[in-house]
Amino acid sequence: MKKSIIHLDLDAFFVSVERKLDSRLNNRPLIVGGLGDRGVVAACSYETRTYGVQSGMPMKVARQLCPQATVIKGNAGTYTKHSQTVTEIIKSEVPSFEKASVDEFYADLSGMDKFFGINKFAHELRQKIIKESGLPISFGLSQNKVVSKIATGEGKPNAEMIVQQGNERNFLAPLSVSKIPMVGGKTFQKLINLGVRKISTIQEMPVEMLESVFGKTGRTIWKRAHGLDNTPIIPYHERKSISTERTFGKDTIDMVRLHATLVAMADSLAYQLRRGGKLTSVVSVKIRYSDFQTQSKQVKIPYTSADHILIPKVEELFKKLYTRRLLIRLIGVRFSGLVGGNYQINLFDDSQDMLNLYNSLDKIKNQFGEHSVRRAVTLGTKTIGRMDNPFNGEPPTVLAHRKQ
Repeated sequence: MKKSIIHLDLDAFFVSVERKLDSRLNNRPLIVGGLGDRGVVAACSYETRTYGVQSGMPMKVARQLCPQATVIKGNAGTYTKHSQTVTEIIKSEVPSFEKASVDEFYADLSGMDKFFGINKFAHELRQKIIKESGLPISFGLSQNKVVSKIATGEGKPNAEMIVQQGNERNFLAPLSVSKIPMVGGKTFQKLINLGVRKISTIQEMPVEMLESVFGKTGRTIWKRAHGLDNTPIIPYHERKSISTERTFGKDTIDMVRLHATLVAMADSLAYQLRRGGKLTSVVSVKIRYSDFQTQSKQVKIPYTSADHILIPKVEELFKKLYTRRLLIRLIGVRFSGLVGGNYQINLFDDSQDMLNLYNSLDKIKNQFGEHSVRRAVTLGTKTIGRMDNPFNGEPPTVLAHRKQ
């Protein structure tokens, strides 16, 4: 059966939300991010991009490039709420979809020609999202995820782009190789050094040439340059989670030990989120007392994968939960409501120094193991981890906002 995969992406999401809340910001250069010189650009309007402003750059540089821009710190809770609004609209119209990030979705529309006409359905879905959420959104439609994602990026902002089956290679040929998903800065530079700038050049190359330079990644790049991709839609559901528990050899009321164990758990799970390219929106803490009575509390939070946000939430939940003053047999921490994404939703709260710190620590952990770097308070503790939905070996995330 002919495949039809739609990719939906909210246009400059943070910026669009701010403009929805304050119409005076419409058509003006706007930057969302940290307000100080050490802050980072979380998102920028299309008006600022002509001056060279980009997501992830230091705010000090962005202000110099576009001094007339309005700068807003932003609010993670507000963006999470609007992301969930769009999610619910898509859920009401599409039986199964993937939420790839806070502002990005995929859905398999194959077979809908029998009932509605896929192009017509996609158009009406986009119009419904715009009408009910008040946010601009673009889509790309083709026979697979990779081509659809590239099509969305080429059509933005506020666009609908359809790539007919059989026309994938022609559509991709004139584009820069940087447009291929998974071609980051280092890979792009290697391709440039090989004299490869356009996707058409890769289409003319034997796959063995790319494999000799990039290994298995080279074959994937070659296939994507030809519009070939069979990556499945990963159905979205709120209960996806990761968790870890610790059963003590001897029931305890030692608050120093309990606190250290909770911090170690939250730290470990936050690293697993970043390594898997995920964000959490629900934090839960569980206690099992010596009499086997079990209690838990949870709280919804803005999407994040940051230790310095998640650890205080875990500590706060434990303080509210631990009221019986009995010996504790087991404690557990769970992060749920996961979506694909990286650190972008925290950029307006953090500095470049903080982002560099996370990058450095995660690189060390990736190379030498998760416990190669630990907080002093957690030394001597052990955690037993369990992932309810493993991330299937996804590569470590980069702590920067993806291109909108």
